[in-house]
Parts: sequence; structure tokens; C-alpha cells
Amino acid sequence: MFKRREKDRIGSIDTLIGKHVSVHGDIEFAGGMHVDGCVSGNVRAEGGVDASLSISEGAVIDGSVAASHVIANGRVNGDIVASGRVVLGAKARVRGDVHYDVIEMALGAEISGKLKKRAADGTSHTVRVKKLAG
Repeated sequence: MFKRREKDRIGSIDTLIGKHVSVHGDIEFAGGMHVDGCVSGNVRAEGGVDASLSISEGAVIDGSVAASHVIANGRVNGDIVASGRVVLGAKARVRGDVHYDVIEMALGAEISGKLKKRAADGTSHTVRVKKLAG
């Protein structure tokens, strides 16, 4: 089971999309945002602002995600772009590319796309991942 450790916790949550809420349209936020519901649109932090996004197990985002730090245990049907850390829990399902500085994945997380390590200049480099025999 995906358990948050102290380093995985986002600071304060300034914006909450509840479990029974569906949002249609793009969202721009600052600070900390937690998604329990569904978002049909892109979710991104304000430019130049240190922000954290957490996506719970039952949450679905149909669009791209961009924030300093992303903690996901739900579904993202789009790219994830993080200037800092990406943490994918065991129930995370990503259908898109993941751009990261540091990445952590739990056993069971799935990515249907490319892993792209961000360089110091902000550009991304594709990381080749081999499937493990099992």
C-alpha cells in the first residue's frame, strides 16, 4: 500500500478538489493542491511559484499536469512535468510522458509514455527503461 512518508507530504493544501467533484476546464493554482475527484483539463502551478500537487487513488486527471512537486496515486491521462520531485504510488497510472528532476516509483505504478530527466538548464533527456523479467 502507498504510504506517505514525511518527505512525501506536501505543505499546506490551499486547494482541494473533493471526491464527488468534477471540474471541466484548466486549473492554475499556487501553494498546495490535492485532487480526490475528476478534472477534465490541464492542471498547472502558477509560473515561477514553488507548488505541490497530490493526486489520490480515486482521482482522475484528463490533461497534463505541471508543478514543482507531484505526488500521484491516481490516474493522469497526459504528461506530468515537475521541476522537482515526482512520487508515483502503487496505484498510479500515467498515460503520458513524465518529466522530472527526481523520481520515485512504488511497485505497481504504471507509465505508458517516456521518462524524461530534466537537465539543469530545464531541458529534458529521455531515459531508457528496460522491462524486468519476472
